[in-house]
Formats: sequence, C-alpha cells, structure tokens
Amino acid sequence: MKEWQKLFWIVAIFLGAYYIPWESAIIRQSALEAFMMLQEYAREHVLTCLAPAFFIAGAIAVFVSQAAVLKYFGAKANKFLSYSVASVSGSVLAVCSCTVLPLFAGIYTRGAGIGPATAFLYSGPAINVLAIILTAKVLGWQLGLARAIGAILFAIIAGLLMAYIFRKDDANRETAEIFLPDDKKTRPLWQNGLYMLTMVLILIFASFVKPSESDTSHWQAIYSAKWYVTALLLIVLAVMLKAWFVKRDLKDWVESSWDFALQILPLLLAGVLVAGFLLGRPGHPALIPEQYIQALVGGNSLWANFFASIVGALMYFATLTEVPILQGLIGSGMGQGPALALLLAGPALSLPSMIAIASIMGAKKAAAYCIIVIILSTIAGMFYGSLVP
Repeated sequence: MKEWQKLFWIVAIFLGAYYIPWESAIIRQSALEAFMMLQEYAREHVLTCLAPAFFIAGAIAVFVSQAAVLKYFGAKANKFLSYSVASVSGSVLAVCSCTVLPLFAGIYTRGAGIGPATAFLYSGPAINVLAIILTAKVLGWQLGLARAIGAILFAIIAGLLMAYIFRKDDANRETAEIFLPDDKKTRPLWQNGLYMLTMVLILIFASFVKPSESDTSHWQAIYSAKWYVTALLLIVLAVMLKAWFVKRDLKDWVESSWDFALQILPLLLAGVLVAGFLLGRPGHPALIPEQYIQALVGGNSLWANFFASIVGALMYFATLTEVPILQGLIGSGMGQGPALALLLAGPALSLPSMIAIASIMGAKKAAAYCIIVIILSTIAGMFYGSLVP
C-alpha cells in the first residue's frame, strides 16, 4: 500500500469516528447489522465456498493451458462455441455473486476474451439449477421459467455487448499474447480435467444449502450426505496430488490461489460491511428502511422495475436466499415484473462483487457490466410484468 493510501485510510477512519452520530439508535443498529452480516458471510461462505473457489482459480491460472483458454474463450474464438460454453458453465455451481469472482479472475487473467469471461461471470450465480427449481416451487412455475430463460439469454447478451464495447481492448490483449511462450504440458489432459472436476464437486457439495423442512425430496438425502461425499472427494484429491503432481506444481498452485485471495477477499469483506450497514440482512432494518424499498416496487412501471434492479444489484444475496426474500416482498405488494428484475440482477451482482470486479478488470469495464445487467433486468421485468397479472 502506498503512503498516500495509508494517509487516506487514517483520515477516513478518523473522520468517521469523529462525525458519525453513533448516539443515534439507527446508526448503531446499522453498524451492528454490518458486522452481523459479515459474521454470517464468514460462517456460511468463506470456508465452504470461497476457499474452494480460490483453489480452483489458482489451478486455472497455473495448470490450464493459455492456448486452451484462448481456443474456447479468446476474442477470436468461435462465438457460438465460446458463448454457449460460457453461458451454461456456471449452471452446476451453486455459488453466489462473490464466490464466482475467483473463478472469473482465473479465466480472465489467462487471456479469455472480455465477452465470454463476463458471460461466465453472469452465468455462475444466475444460472443456478437449485435456485431456479426453488423459485418455481415457491414463487410459481411462471417466474421460475422466466428466470431460467432470462438468465441464459442475459449471459450471452451481456457478453456480446461487453465484447463489442471493449473490442479494441481485446485486440490489444491478443497482440500482447502473441509473444508469450507456449505453456509446457506436464500431465495428460484427462488428468488435469479430472483434477479440476474433483475440485468443482468439492465446491458444489461443501456449499450445498439445507433444503426447507417441508422438502422431502432427494435434496434432503443429498444434504444429509454432503460432508461424507466432500470428505471422500478430498481423499480422492489428495491421492491425485500425490500421484500426479510434483512439489513445484503444488507450490505454484498454492501461491497462485493465495494471490487471488489477497486480491479479492479484503475488498469482498469491506463490501459486505458497507452493504450490511446500508441495507442490513433480510428482515433486519438498517440505515435504509425495508418498508421504503417495498413501497417503491409495486406495480409494473419503468421506475418500479428499474428500482428493483438497482436494489438487487446492490444487495448481497447468499445462494438461494433471494427466494424467501422475494416471497416476503411479493406478499407485501411487490409486482411480478420487479420481482423478476430483482431475481435477474440480484444473484449476479452485489455491492461487494462490484468492488471486486473493478479490481480484476478495471473500473470502466466493471461499470459497463453492472449497467448492462441493470438495464437488461429492467427491460425483462417490464416485459414479464406486462404478460403476467
């Protein structure tokens, strides 16, 4: 950290301590909510979601051939193939908008085009099979189907728009990559593929959320066995590491994973604190009262859909929590259009993820991505709201 940055944070903390009216009950409540949200995030996501995601990102950066990345995700790759793969590749990962960031960082830093990379960034948390099924079950099959179709289309459209807007930047990245040496292959492709698949399965089972008490389907059985399956997968991973990897490989993998953690985790935790202070946890008031938000998203006006998209983009949604939140909001008078707008913008974005995305691909690209998601969510909400009573 540079000296002026240290001075900035010292001054900012001092001014906050001096001027923030901590004697106010709402300020104290908001501060408590910020740390309660941080505690909830630390307990439910850091070890079971973020830690595996960082190791997957490190593995992508170290072991995935750059030539392979460019073949399927490069700016000059076949668009149908690259966007098809990118837009559905996140469907098996039951992760939130923050957990997908290390995976996105690993792909983007290895030379993936901005279009396919952002398509993957959106698809990771948005095209979640479990969340779509739960949406259809709790909120109705129409909203569940609209969410599934909208999420897949959004991933592709957002990626294409980002690729078009920043086409010159992608061309410059390609020019620089021509002079990079070829990656050396130390293992067969099937070994790297099986190794990556094992880590993805560890992430899926470790972060598998508990179904509702009324759900007697096979999801309960999967949840009951999640830690046994996770432990078995960890044993399989350890055998792979022992048999297929040399000491240098393991060192590079750990160092790369740690670099991603240092780059993303502090910003994520700071963003969670800010989001908790402003918006609070579901059902717990903070600086911005919940009733004000609910009063602004009734009906199907342009403003209601736009506001729902903005709120969804700023709020942090842990995986699947958006469904019970929306159930309560709809019960309080929220329109069907704004509900879909929030569903499409909420899981894909959050204030913490916005901050981290800017650190990965720059503030300009991050702002463009966030604006695209918000606009698309608003349009989709208005269209759906005009079809459904």
